[in-house]
Amino acid sequence: MQDRLIQIACLVIMVLGSLISATAVPNLLEQASKDGLRYTADPIEGAPPIVVIGNAIGALRGILADYLWIKLQAQKEQGQFYEAMADADLITKLQPRFAEVWGFHGHNMAYNISVLTNTPEERWAWVNAGIDLVRNKGLRYNPNDLGLNKELAFWFAHKIDGVSDDAHLYYKREFAKEWQYILGAPPYDQGEREKWLRDMANAPDTREELERKNPDVQLLIDEFTSEFAPFDKQFRFKLDKEFLINLGKWMAVKSSPYAKILNLEKKFKSNDPIFVAFDRVLSKPGQQGALNILLQFLRKRALLDDYNMDPSKMADYTRDYGPLDWRHPQAHAFYWSRIGAEQGESRYGTPDDAYKVMNNDRMTIQAMQAMNHSGFMSIDPFANDNPTRLQDNRWIKSIEKYFLRLYQKHYQTRGAGSDTFCDFHENFMSQAVRQLFRVGDYAGAQEIMEHLDQLYGQGGLIPNSKYVKSLEDFVRDATYGEYEMVPDVARTDVYAVLQRGFREGLLMGRKKILEESLKFAKDLTEYFQGTRYTDFVNKFGEKRMADLVGDIRKSVEDVLIALIRDNNQPLFDRLSIYNRANEEQRRMVYDAVKDQIAMELKESPLSEAMPLSSALPEPPDMQAYRALQAEAARLRQESFENQKRSETERK
Repeated sequence: MQDRLIQIACLVIMVLGSLISATAVPNLLEQASKDGLRYTADPIEGAPPIVVIGNAIGALRGILADYLWIKLQAQKEQGQFYEAMADADLITKLQPRFAEVWGFHGHNMAYNISVLTNTPEERWAWVNAGIDLVRNKGLRYNPNDLGLNKELAFWFAHKIDGVSDDAHLYYKREFAKEWQYILGAPPYDQGEREKWLRDMANAPDTREELERKNPDVQLLIDEFTSEFAPFDKQFRFKLDKEFLINLGKWMAVKSSPYAKILNLEKKFKSNDPIFVAFDRVLSKPGQQGALNILLQFLRKRALLDDYNMDPSKMADYTRDYGPLDWRHPQAHAFYWSRIGAEQGESRYGTPDDAYKVMNNDRMTIQAMQAMNHSGFMSIDPFANDNPTRLQDNRWIKSIEKYFLRLYQKHYQTRGAGSDTFCDFHENFMSQAVRQLFRVGDYAGAQEIMEHLDQLYGQGGLIPNSKYVKSLEDFVRDATYGEYEMVPDVARTDVYAVLQRGFREGLLMGRKKILEESLKFAKDLTEYFQGTRYTDFVNKFGEKRMADLVGDIRKSVEDVLIALIRDNNQPLFDRLSIYNRANEEQRRMVYDAVKDQIAMELKESPLSEAMPLSSALPEPPDMQAYRALQAEAARLRQESFENQKRSETERK
């Protein structure tokens, strides 16, 4: 009887305990998530065996991870980066939700170890490995960790798109090439670009679903299976990232100007059986529709499986923010900082953590600013040249819109708070007025200036008339006013405007931009020629202004020479600019650029298709031009000697 009572009492206690737990645990979990005590809101799926073992050893796992973390910090301080890798890898397996260790591990690979290597290829392999570790593993275990998302975004913005690493140009080339193969060139129109991504997001999730919904695609896949059967040992047929990249290369050969010039298609058909297999299947009539559907599926799976990126989010961000080009590293910086904000900000609700959220938001808007400066891209993967990166004015309104959101969001943030975004906004939008004015978008420039007046001029906290003037006066005052104090800025502006004018006007056929650029340079030159400072000669016999800026003809010559010599830009683009310039402009630069272009062409695959005389033809009447230049130089020297002689006689 006594045993029975004990059993009943135990049962009652167990039931009561279960009820209390059922009530308390959800609240505890909610509080833990709010306070950042849980690393993710979701359980680990597909965890490696060592994590299962680590869970089994309970508290000992934490002690071991702490010991390894302390050891890791010591190894870092001693520069033992390779040794630190092994311990960091073990910690990530024992404590996969320890986000800081993933960040350390990735940074160690992308920054510390990469710079110890000897070639750009080795460096890029380590940088890529560090990014992939965090993107494809760390963030799968810690999807709502704001710090880890921001760290990854920073690597894209600083390591790849920045200029601090000696191999940064190689990174930009390889990154753009990879994403050209994965996604191809996006449509220009922002709405079409969103639809292009949305079609990927809406593609079937599995091969079975794809084939069931699209019988034509099933037939296409069957043809690929048959064609690739002989290559099983060297190219196992599978609808994965490797297949997509090979397909992307085949498509690039068909559209690449370099491939056409070098007749690469013929070479691939002679030497690459994989290319031949793609060509046999896809060159048949009527395959384009099925290929487009297959591409959407392949791209979706690659984004989700190999890059941990959601095409639905990519489409949303394109719709809501701006024309993201995924061949640009800053598009990825934007993506990961926004994902971090959406999924991780709830863990940083205290005032002490507000700066973490604000710094992540800065990363986002800085990425947008960078894409305004260089987000209009193109790349030929067979050129071995740097990607073409031009200004994209479409980002201006997007940045304006996003600034307002950030201002409201951080209005109550202690410290600088929203004021930091106001400073950014006024400076950026003032530059945007000049930017739009110089490309002939006067209506857009006027609209922005009126808005600036409402915010920071007559409608500002301290009303002022800074923006109460015509566009021409604002642009002149905003630039010319600086020139007399810092005259070298004038030359910089002339060169920058002309460089953009030649690149976009000649390379992209935007004649109005070139006309506006030449007009700006001419007006600025005339301004200095008419100012009271022009005739001022300092004690060294040098003119303060006129000698600095020079005449418009010399500016055009200097800029074209610098532009065609700039091997940071694609050789094909530079040759196109030269050949599209008028005869007078080509005569100005021919002798100055010929030797360098000859050396570059010799090392370029283009040399197989065209000699220097075709790539950089000598302009007509060069002998007469050289004679005129020699005579002008003789007259300048004679004038200079006469001036010196007169000064000596006066003394």
